Amino acid sequence: MPKTLYLVRHAKSSWVNPSYSDFDRPLNDRGQRDAPETGRRFKAKGVMPDVVLCSPARRAVETLNLLNAELGIPENSIYMQKRIYEASTETLLELIQLLDDSHGSVMLVGHNPSMTWLAEGLVDAQFQNLPTCSVVTISLDSNHWNEAGNCPAELLNLDYPKKEA
Repeated sequence: MPKTLYLVRHAKSSWVNPSYSDFDRPLNDRGQRDAPETGRRFKAKGVMPDVVLCSPARRAVETLNLLNAELGIPENSIYMQKRIYEASTETLLELIQLLDDSHGSVMLVGHNPSMTWLAEGLVDAQFQNLPTCSVVTISLDSNHWNEAGNCPAELLNLDYPKKEA
């Protein structure tokens, strides 16, 4: 069975309070509107990932929480993965390759620029810069996660809140 990967860039974050570290920046008003919209779009397409790996940075966690308010992903399927924060493309690919093959679909919630670079590398496309709260849906032509990056992959969809549904 081919594997499905959902790469989610966190929603728009706030730069208003300079006392916050990069890790602790919250979502801004637009981000708080966009993340539930992305969750509704997931739900309308019947998307329910088997596992979610999320950066523990505040803006990524808030994005996931707002998405999940729409989806209802079980808590025991969600893992905070500190290696996603400030990850290189190689690190993200390694995390994907380490996934258990019993999972047919996985959502990875993280940050740019590595999310854009990972998507570009997997499907051999140029996205330039994935918009905030965008979702890249990729089908890996393999039954094994450890072949990600070395097997054919197909871009199934690129969606983001400003894109007309």
